[in-house]
Amino acid sequence: PGPVRRRVVTRSCAFRRISMDAIVRRRRARATRPEGPRRRECEVNLMGGVSQIVDEVLRIEPKVFGDERGFFFESFNQLKWQEKTGLETFFYQDNHSRSVRGVLRGLHYQICQPQGKLVRVVVGEVFDVAVDLRRSSPTFGRWVGEYLSAENKRQLWVPPGFGHGFVVLSKCAEFLYRTTDYYAPQHERCIIWNDPQINIDWPIDFDPVVSTKDAQGLLFCDAEVYE
Repeated sequence: PGPVRRRVVTRSCAFRRISMDAIVRRRRARATRPEGPRRRECEVNLMGGVSQIVDEVLRIEPKVFGDERGFFFESFNQLKWQEKTGLETFFYQDNHSRSVRGVLRGLHYQICQPQGKLVRVVVGEVFDVAVDLRRSSPTFGRWVGEYLSAENKRQLWVPPGFGHGFVVLSKCAEFLYRTTDYYAPQHERCIIWNDPQINIDWPIDFDPVVSTKDAQGLLFCDAEVYE
C-alpha cells in the first residue's frame, strides 16, 4: 500500500475567534461583576491601581514585588481586568515593536474592526497619546498623553474609537500592546502627528522620525472618524 495521506484542516481566524469567545463567556460566568459605574474616577485595586485620565482612557499602575534579586509583577489578569474595570473585553493579538530615539509612530486607528489597545513599555521610555475620534463623544478631538517606561511599568488602556501614537524619548524603546481585534491593513487610517486642530503637545524639541506612510497622514478635519 502507498503512504498514508493525512487530512490537513486549516482553521480560519473566524473559527479561532468563536473558540476564544466561548472561553471568554465561561470566564465571565465565573467572574464577579462589580457594582456601580463601569468606569470610575477613583483608584481601584487592579494589579496595583487604575485611574481614569479622560473619558474611558485608563492608566494602570502595577503592583510590583521587588528585592535585591529583581522584581515580579502581574502585568495582566483577564478576570481581574473584567472585575475591576467593568470592561468585557478580550484580547486577540499581542504586538511588540522596537524604535530608536526620536521615532514617532501614529496617529493610527482602524475605521472598521476598531482596536482597543492595552499598551506598555519594557525597554526605555515613550510619551504615549490617545485621541478621541468618536464624533458623538463629548471629548471628540481631545487628546491625552502619558509617560510610559520600563522604570514606571505603567500601562495605558486606549479604547476602541481612539487614535493612538507615541514618540520615543530614550535611546531606544520596546513597546508592547495587546489588541481587542486583529490587525486589518485595509481598514487602517492615519492622522498626521502634528495636526493643528488636535494640537498635541509632544514633549520634544526636535523633528521626529516618521515613516513615509505616517508622514502622509491626513488632517483631522479631512479624516474618517467614528460616529
